[in-house]
Amino acid sequence: MWSFILGLFLSAVQSAQALSRAHIACQLQKPQNVHPLSGCSPGTLFVSSDHPRADFNSVQAAVSSLPEHGAATILIGAGEYHETVNVTRSGPLTLLGQLDPKTAFDPAGNASTRNSVHIWDNHRLVAPSFNASLIGAGPTGAPLQPLFGNVDFKAYNIDFENRAANFSISQALVTDISYANASFYGCTFASYQDTWYTGRNASTYVVDSIIFGQTDYLFGFGTAWFENITLANRACGGGITAWKGTNLTDAPGNRYGAYISNSRIIRSPDANATTVTDGKCFLGRPWNDLATTVYLRTFMDESVNPVGWTPFDSARPVIMNTTFYAEYDSFGPGGNTSARIPLEHVLTKQEAGNFTIDKVFLERPKWIDFDYVM
Repeated sequence: MWSFILGLFLSAVQSAQALSRAHIACQLQKPQNVHPLSGCSPGTLFVSSDHPRADFNSVQAAVSSLPEHGAATILIGAGEYHETVNVTRSGPLTLLGQLDPKTAFDPAGNASTRNSVHIWDNHRLVAPSFNASLIGAGPTGAPLQPLFGNVDFKAYNIDFENRAANFSISQALVTDISYANASFYGCTFASYQDTWYTGRNASTYVVDSIIFGQTDYLFGFGTAWFENITLANRACGGGITAWKGTNLTDAPGNRYGAYISNSRIIRSPDANATTVTDGKCFLGRPWNDLATTVYLRTFMDESVNPVGWTPFDSARPVIMNTTFYAEYDSFGPGGNTSARIPLEHVLTKQEAGNFTIDKVFLERPKWIDFDYVM
């Protein structure tokens, strides 16, 4: 009976939203008389805090059990996991959040309503060593490390949250990704300051996800592409983005920066009423003078400041012309670019064509799941 029902579910994937063609059969929660790994690839590990057939009771324990090399998949059962997940292996790793068949195919659903796996703590994901997490100052940052972490990390339908944070607490990362390739599908990331970090020599891709934050909640020193995401302003501090760039002498051909495409900027439903008011949230501020941030076809609500961008602080009161801040086809109450700072580039359609996933990453990344259904 389950195989018949599963077949019906799989036939619906073609029209469903926010699902992985490759993994949905594994992700769907099974009846009690069916093994939880039914439909999963051979060797998949199962994590659950209460299921009798679980291989491990924590995500980190499952990750730590893996060898350094070889592809691995971990299915995480529905529930809450209070832990930090630190991925140090170099071999490809996929984390799958279990989904309820009753809600997985709801066309009106999103990551916030669909996900049943919640990992919360102070998270560092895909950091191969302490040295890989070093930031450093200046255009080149900390010394380049002779290492690389995970070559292909993927996470599907998981909520990540730093619950220690609130609007009065400073830096509280949810992700810390350096020297790695990492992609996330249908996930949520919740904190206040510095929610998302793409660090040195890291490439990240996020799609169909929600990121909650307040101050510089997208920050980094690598290359990050955000596709069809919701940026939810819990308050306004600094800018939404704070990025470092590196000159072409030290990193020839690099396109380090934050690229937000086909997305939405909104006042978060749980926003602090005294700190998110109309026209107060900046699109970004430069972490160094080579910062790059590009918004493409993004809806912006009334919480976005008409000037768009702001200097980093009083010690650096000027945005230098070596930064690259750009928009193309912004829309919504905050998408009017007529009052933006003079240094911003309002791109033509032809100029916007220079900013695609392939051109930003300088290749067609093999570590991105382009079959994820949108």
